[in-house]
Amino acid sequence: MDLAVVARIEARLADIRRDHQVAIPLAIESGSRAWGFPSPDSDYDCRFVFVRPLVHYLSLWQPRDVIETPMDAVLDVNGWDLGKALKLLLKGNAVIVEWLTSPIIYGADAAFCAEFLDLARGVADRHMIARHYLHMGEDQRRRHVGDGRIVAQKKIFYALRPAAALRWLRHNPEEAVAPMHFPTLLHGCDAPPSVIEIVDDLMARKAVTRELGEGPLPEPVLAFIDNEFIEAQKVFPRLHQAVVPEHRRRAEAFFQKTIGQLR
Repeated sequence: MDLAVVARIEARLADIRRDHQVAIPLAIESGSRAWGFPSPDSDYDCRFVFVRPLVHYLSLWQPRDVIETPMDAVLDVNGWDLGKALKLLLKGNAVIVEWLTSPIIYGADAAFCAEFLDLARGVADRHMIARHYLHMGEDQRRRHVGDGRIVAQKKIFYALRPAAALRWLRHNPEEAVAPMHFPTLLHGCDAPPSVIEIVDDLMARKAVTRELGEGPLPEPVLAFIDNEFIEAQKVFPRLHQAVVPEHRRRAEAFFQKTIGQLR
């Protein structure tokens, strides 16, 4: 982490608080740096949850539920309103779950984060979370892996990470929140030793070079990815699932409490 860049992120977050009159109880890193496989030239993907003043939520013309700032070669900083984050959580979107477990935190209200993570563990539907990873993984598999013969090596992770998350969820049937940090995820999902050895080497090389280039995808890794997607289709079939009323109530209570405290 470049301390000068971190200072720029903190300054941008301060500008957002001032210009948009919002509280930011959570600001984290969400990209390859937080996943644990950055390159020397990886950019910084700061994501945050914000809460507007109470009067904004009572307006006929409510402002957008996202705040976006201009991207450049180094910084990508944007965030979601708390209400948007909660609605997506109830729909099985794993993004906010990952934000809450990011190992790189730019700023956080400890009580808010602990309560939000506890809520996520209680109301996140692991079946829908798994379908989120499956949809994302299959899309990345089609876009970046193909037949596995010529693959941009750094993009292997785009399909491998959701595959590992699916395996972790299968091996932890009582859990809905998989680790965001990829090395922790891979070693914790009981991945085959051959896959771990190949991926550890790939991560080590990725950490010291700006460009890994292209080459064949090692067969054990390709088999791991495809097998996990096949198994996920069996364990987590496509279903129409309505939000559990009690989960909706808990999310609403957390939203109202937070708005009242941070207004």
